[in-house]
Amino acid sequence: MGDYAKALGSKLRAIRQQQGLSLHGVEQKSGGRWKAVVVGSYERGDRAVTVQKLAELADFYGVPVAELLPEGRVPSGSEPATKIVINLERLQQLPADKVGPLARYAAAIQSQRGDYNGKVLSIRAEDLRSLAIIYDMTPGELTDQLIDWGVLPPEARPSHRE
Repeated sequence: MGDYAKALGSKLRAIRQQQGLSLHGVEQKSGGRWKAVVVGSYERGDRAVTVQKLAELADFYGVPVAELLPEGRVPSGSEPATKIVINLERLQQLPADKVGPLARYAAAIQSQRGDYNGKVLSIRAEDLRSLAIIYDMTPGELTDQLIDWGVLPPEARPSHRE
């Protein structure tokens, strides 16, 4: 399989992991509809996934099909993926006066997507830029603040800012 299949597999794996599911967990949650060995082979890029199966997997994960597709170019191994995945459980534990704008923004995105898993929320770089404006910070400063609050993992910090 080519680079595109591997990039697609990486996206599938990332979505599954964001939802806190192991391959076996996918099989259990789907009632055997999605076999761990099959999903694993999709994720490794060892097995081609049809458009129909991809749409069904997207539905199972509760994400738009577009979220499963790689970006316009296949990422190279030298570039770290900059995922912005907000820990919603941690967000709820923080004082509202600190995280109010972020909590409202996250709630609006959840409502728009119909995504209420309540554990994590993926946002785009544009969302982070918008939030930075609300917090009167640069996106880098906001990223650091969110890491300090425990809402983002330390690996969310871009490598060029070390």
